[in-house]
Amino acid sequence: MEVQLGEYILPLEIVRKNNKNIYFRFKENGVLYVTCHRLISEKEIRKLIKENEKSLLRMYSKFLIQKENNSSFNYLGEPYIIVYDDNVKKISISDDMIYVKDEKMLDKWYKKECLKVFTERINSQLVNFNDIPKFSLRIRKMKTRWGVNNVTKKIITLNTELLHKDVSLIDYVIVHELCHFYEANHSKKFWLEVEKRYPYYKLARKRLRVE
Repeated sequence: MEVQLGEYILPLEIVRKNNKNIYFRFKENGVLYVTCHRLISEKEIRKLIKENEKSLLRMYSKFLIQKENNSSFNYLGEPYIIVYDDNVKKISISDDMIYVKDEKMLDKWYKKECLKVFTERINSQLVNFNDIPKFSLRIRKMKTRWGVNNVTKKIITLNTELLHKDVSLIDYVIVHELCHFYEANHSKKFWLEVEKRYPYYKLARKRLRVE
């Protein structure tokens, strides 16, 4: 099945579900996927494509740029395709797609997710520690470090890039930084504290260097 979009003739695939809304997206193979309600006919879909041709061409243009740059978006270790749609009011995730209005919306959502996920993972790891002082969590993008513990000021800073990694790696970085409240250096005693709570820390360190 094909459809003409401006000067392009593109493969078209219709995915029928119980959706109230219709979603248009381009996947890595360049196919225009239309997700819609089961009762919507192909004729209606083609009419909607024609009516939204300008928006779809903009989406396709962004898709081509993403493909050319080989850019991908990982969220908690899973790859997603970013679907830009001017009609999106709130970010949503469906299958392997993240629907956003623009980069500004994506960036705002990403920072909120960092705080949410990192806070959840910290709370899940704190049960393995005793006598940890009350501390603050901060996030920022860092080039050379996944996390930093300012023991004196009691501030743990986590790299926003960690949200791209799977939960097990996020947990390792959190355990690592929490252990600095016991040992401020990277002595043998420090690594023993890490190993008690994260036995496979050497593998996690290797993955963080390679990935």
